[in-house]
Amino acid sequence: MEIIEVKNYDELSTVTADLIEKQIKMKEDSVLGLATGSSPVGTYKELIKRNLDFSKVRTINLDEYRGLAPDNKQSYIYFMRDNLFNHVNIKDENINIPNGLAEEGFEECLRYDKCIEDLGGIDLQLLGLGLNGHIGFNEPNTEFVKGTHVVTLSQSTIDANSRFFENYEEIPREAITMGIKSIMDAGHIVLIVNGAKKASILKDALCGPITPNVQASILQLHNNVTIVADKEALSELKKTF
Repeated sequence: MEIIEVKNYDELSTVTADLIEKQIKMKEDSVLGLATGSSPVGTYKELIKRNLDFSKVRTINLDEYRGLAPDNKQSYIYFMRDNLFNHVNIKDENINIPNGLAEEGFEECLRYDKCIEDLGGIDLQLLGLGLNGHIGFNEPNTEFVKGTHVVTLSQSTIDANSRFFENYEEIPREAITMGIKSIMDAGHIVLIVNGAKKASILKDALCGPITPNVQASILQLHNNVTIVADKEALSELKKTF
């Protein structure tokens, strides 16, 4: 596991974009596992500025809210198009994200797992870290769920997401998320974390017991993880050394 300490969010975004650029240049048809939320926005902006060739890149997103149409500004496909896809030369057929409007959640999960399999797995998986230790929408649980699955969002996640919605009642209570096995099968995992509010959970994830109650703790078992984090996010971790 490699830990890269950065000064601030801008440097975090630059360093993370460097890692993704390296992957694309090393393999032009890379499969990139992508994340949403506030953490990767700066990384996507940085990638856009670099005018990289995405024409052969394939992407597979971690998750999508259930019940939100693609034209809903809070859906993750809208987020990805607005923050990255509409600004690079990626092909629509190479973009993959769960269908939040699928009537049969189980069937959609099977379809998504087959999609990941058909792509040959993920070369580089970008992750953020939830305040409760979730990666993707793999919430605290009694087990690590291997495959793509429908998840009921925890109250802490709903509260954290409330800043993106005008009305609390509009916040989705369910999502479809990639499972832990697909994440752990990625060749390289890049976890980005910023801010003091993530310091305690980052310490738990990296130094605590491996437990499904902190889903990110499973990353301790991966042999190629890069943590890009600022000083504030690393503050509790440093106390252990």
